[in-house]
Amino acid sequence: MKYLKYLLGLILLLVIIFFAKGLLTPSIYYESEVTVDKPANESWAVMSDEANLPKWIKGFKRTEHISGDVNQIGEISKVYVEDQGQEMIMEQTIIDVRKNELLAMSFKADFMDMEYDMLFDEKDGKTTIKTKSTTVGNGIFAKSLGSFMTSSMKTMEDANLESLKKLIEENTKEYFQVSKIDTTLEMTK
Repeated sequence: MKYLKYLLGLILLLVIIFFAKGLLTPSIYYESEVTVDKPANESWAVMSDEANLPKWIKGFKRTEHISGDVNQIGEISKVYVEDQGQEMIMEQTIIDVRKNELLAMSFKADFMDMEYDMLFDEKDGKTTIKTKSTTVGNGIFAKSLGSFMTSSMKTMEDANLESLKKLIEENTKEYFQVSKIDTTLEMTK
């Protein structure tokens, strides 16, 4: 009986610590960064090519446009991802877009919401891609659980950016129109 009281007391203490951590850490912030050996315009083109999204975002399945102009501020889409065999649907809203510089989005899901910024900074033909993520759990249980998941969320973002880096550096698709100028002159007499 004495051991049962200690066991119940320990369980109660762990539950209190779990929920207290969620109250003390209502949001989670983390950053990731990679530098790719390509200019910002190509890095941006590869990143934003919808056909490439499953190649660098783990679990990405598809997007479904809901409203707004595509790839413009105010666009709302549903994003479908799979995590451990479970499909999750998030509502994505584009908050800010500055081509080749910044893509800022918000994501809303049942369990948690996230603000996500992706910044591109080019120097000497190389581009540093930096992401900033702030997540907030929806409810005390989600906040508490999220407070213990910071490391795993950052690890996943680091892996996604490494996949994006590889995709950009191995890119062979031509994203830009190259106009050919006729340099032959016909001389008439």
